[in-house]
Amino acid sequence: MKALREPLWWLIALFIGLLAGLPYSAPLFSRLFPELPRPVYQQESFWALTLDHGWLVVASSLAATAIGLGAGVAVTRPAGSAFRPLVETIAAIGQTFPPVAVLAMAVPVLGFGWLPALIALALYGILPVLQGTLAGLGSTPPGVSGVAEGMGMTGWQRLYKVELPLAAPVILAGIRTSVIVNIGTATIASTVGGQYARDADHHRPERL
Repeated sequence: MKALREPLWWLIALFIGLLAGLPYSAPLFSRLFPELPRPVYQQESFWALTLDHGWLVVASSLAATAIGLGAGVAVTRPAGSAFRPLVETIAAIGQTFPPVAVLAMAVPVLGFGWLPALIALALYGILPVLQGTLAGLGSTPPGVSGVAEGMGMTGWQRLYKVELPLAAPVILAGIRTSVIVNIGTATIASTVGGQYARDADHHRPERL
């Protein structure tokens, strides 16, 4: 009973209910927009579109997390500290361009399909992960690192045994922000979906 009081479960139930009811919403939209002959165009099932949306979000979030976390760890090490301003600038530039602009530049090179959308979402999600990693690793108390070094730990041992566990809450917050951004912007994938171009070619009548 206590779990039913959590807003998350109600949101999940509402999402599933809307997802199950959308295929039967054509009469409702016909009444709301009587001037349109066909207000709802259903070319794919809503479940299939939801799975495609989720797959794109997961793949782009994993790519953004791997790149952002790896870059954040690299520039906080003594050997890579000189590249920290450059990495932060590149990540900020990637966040500056809207995903639609990235798609417009990627489609002529990569063509239509899921790859341009994946690249656009990954670039857009790197900055929150990178900022969370830098903030989390930068908040590690120097005394803790000194004690770990005094115990004979190497640099990598201090990283994954001391620094990363302490920085985990901040890093996870950055990853959560990146995932939320990708969930909202993954809808742009429909603008470069290769299946629509193929369907259009498939149903195009032949000219005599």
